[in-house]
Amino acid sequence: MSERAPAPYGDPLHAPFWEAAARRQLALQRCQRCRTHQFFARPFCLRCDADALEWVPASGHGTIYSLTTVHRQVSPELPVPYVGALVELDEGPRLLTTIVGDAPARIGARVRVAWKERPNAPPLPVFEVVDRVP
Repeated sequence: MSERAPAPYGDPLHAPFWEAAARRQLALQRCQRCRTHQFFARPFCLRCDADALEWVPASGHGTIYSLTTVHRQVSPELPVPYVGALVELDEGPRLLTTIVGDAPARIGARVRVAWKERPNAPPLPVFEVVDRVP
């Protein structure tokens, strides 16, 4: 896949996120003034209002902040049941995603990014549990 994300993923504000995803790299905006990370992309820093933002690689690790099991199919790409989760990344921002893999998910579980391949689109970041529920 080329490094340039196909439309509609190439809008100027979000293109760097999708270009990184095409390389299977999770990227976040970081303010050059206060060093705060943020997600989703914005033209200014939510913390200090600076407009000096840069895209940086994220660690790809985080903690499940909230989750739910979805039993009603909303898209053919999401067969039910699936686990929808809000993951708090180690850098601070929270990302709405799905949890994949066989390990049971619970609030507080550690997770790492994985990638869901999609036809004609950059891969989608999903997460897998890296610690086991006792």
